[in-house]
Amino acid sequence: MLIIPAIDLKDGKCVRLQQGRMEDNTVFSDDPVGMATHWVEQGARRLHLVDLNGAFAGTPIHSEVVKAIAKKHPALPIQIGGGIRSLETIETYIKAGVTWVIIGTKAVKEPQFVIDACREFHGRIIVGIDAKDGWVATDGWAEVSQVKAEDLAKNFAQVGVSAIVYTDIARDGMMQGVNVQATAALARASGLPVIASGGVTNLDDIRRLKTVAHDGVIGAITGRAIYEGTINVAEAQQLADAE
Repeated sequence: MLIIPAIDLKDGKCVRLQQGRMEDNTVFSDDPVGMATHWVEQGARRLHLVDLNGAFAGTPIHSEVVKAIAKKHPALPIQIGGGIRSLETIETYIKAGVTWVIIGTKAVKEPQFVIDACREFHGRIIVGIDAKDGWVATDGWAEVSQVKAEDLAKNFAQVGVSAIVYTDIARDGMMQGVNVQATAALARASGLPVIASGGVTNLDDIRRLKTVAHDGVIGAITGRAIYEGTINVAEAQQLADAE
């Protein structure tokens, strides 16, 4: 199982939000490229980037920062989400050295886009499912849809999606522990690899996620915990690797 540090980009800085509220943010660094290097030096094998401004704008705002991180660490797998609403955007990111792009809002509102993207960029598409009480949220979590998270995941099981990033919004940035049960249920329902996000707070969360690795939970994204020091990336990855 992979421990995946998150770098959330807002106004050119590395921040963390609480429950997706743009006004409720903590700035951890004004050097996202340096932050990426820090996590690589701590042993990170993949990075999770989010263009927060892009998620609300519906178009990439931090593409130059993302390109700079990919250029600095060309061998590092990077996944990016936030404002990815066109095939042209996906192509630009992949050409810049990004490994996977995460489609969120568009996956709910226009599922055919995911199918087209998987066909065009085979093996490079992750679907981001952000849920509030089991219902999928869109547009930077500003809107809650009438679509159940498990139903959405099942819809993409056979179209070539590489993985799902599942975020429990109620726990995101709140340091209250990861929703292991819902994450495992989503993996079982879809048959797709699932990366847990939201509420990964300490090593106990990693231990609990390891117990559902056999269900298809392949990784854990962690943000506030690694910035505030309740998780050490190297130690967490060592735990995740242990039999």
